[in-house]
Amino acid sequence: MASDNTTEFVIEPGPPLSGEITISGAKNSVLKLMAATVLAEGTHTIYNVPDIFDVGIMCQLLESMGAKTNRRPGVVEILIDKIHPVAPFELVEQMRASTAILGPLLARYGRAELGIPGGDDFGSRPIDMHLTGLEALGASFDVQPEGLVGTADHLTGGEVVLGFPSVGATENIMMAAVLADGVTNIENAAREPEIADLASMLTKMGAGITGAGTSRITVTGVDSLEAVTHRVIPDRIQAATFMAALGVTGGQILLREARYDHMDMVCQKVGEMGLRASPDRDGIWALADRRLNAVDLSTLPYPGVATDYKPFLASMLCVADGTSIVTENLFAGRFRYVDELVKLGAEVRTDGNHAVIKGVERLTGAEVVSHDIRAGAALIVAALGADGQTIVTDHGHVRRGYPDLAGDLRTLGANIHERPGT
Repeated sequence: MASDNTTEFVIEPGPPLSGEITISGAKNSVLKLMAATVLAEGTHTIYNVPDIFDVGIMCQLLESMGAKTNRRPGVVEILIDKIHPVAPFELVEQMRASTAILGPLLARYGRAELGIPGGDDFGSRPIDMHLTGLEALGASFDVQPEGLVGTADHLTGGEVVLGFPSVGATENIMMAAVLADGVTNIENAAREPEIADLASMLTKMGAGITGAGTSRITVTGVDSLEAVTHRVIPDRIQAATFMAALGVTGGQILLREARYDHMDMVCQKVGEMGLRASPDRDGIWALADRRLNAVDLSTLPYPGVATDYKPFLASMLCVADGTSIVTENLFAGRFRYVDELVKLGAEVRTDGNHAVIKGVERLTGAEVVSHDIRAGAALIVAALGADGQTIVTDHGHVRRGYPDLAGDLRTLGANIHERPGT
């Protein structure tokens, strides 16, 4: 669910992008790290924290349960003392990442009450695997339409086999298992860099974890954990957004702090399109000096092409030479932005989980609306390749994942500004 802060992004044709920006901390990591602080008393300090709406919501969620938080630029301090394990519905419904509080609360307090999580609207994403995995460790749940109550008198390590390498389920089970008795093995675990980042922080806290970043994670439970200091990994989705913008406009940029080793597959895919992306000692260097080529792509769990990348890649393919087929294998309903791309003159048709994109030389400015974080960013990317003015109306989505997308693009030379919506 978006915030009430409606914004209009106004984009005009501009020059090829040029220059450098620094990629901020990963949205998909920091929120889980913040949830993990519940596992240990004391003051936790997290660095490289992005200035995004969702960090503020997570701070409110933790505060509502008794934590104290302090934010300053790039840093959040979280004091954990006495926690009341009830997550208010009005906060949970705003952000799907609030689900991450479930495992820590059960592990530390033996109880968790929370509403059914919200977040971006691109199809059903049930939490069945979270619950099944936690049940394997000894938790039980009473699930109602408005929320759930989880209890765990005593968590015990066990064998958990995920039917799908779910990031959220892997994180929740891992965080619950760190304080369980005995050893937990998570098979078919998600392999994303954000999983490894969470495991790194938990290990600093005193947890026994091996295999994070592989499909088999082993957690050896400990009696207690301690508060730590940790730095968030850079946001690979944000880095891919700027690569896509470069592909649409042409030019040359340096993405400081970006991790090429976290983005191998997407760098390979944009390379097939004709955009050069290479590791640099300061991050990732990227060059687009000609019109892109059409390619086919499919979303897959990491290390495949992430579903979060797909909207940006689709925007690139709208102005590429040739016809591409894009397949969504992870989430139903994640083609809602296609109708908005068509308003910009894109030639796209969808059939089930496939989109067929016939590239055009240039798009045409229009008024469009974003429906989620990545769709909003993708429409802004597409607008950079449009003749005339484009207005992207966004109901608080983009700021949930990007500290200042318009400002960063302006730094690279784009003709874009942000104004309050009407």
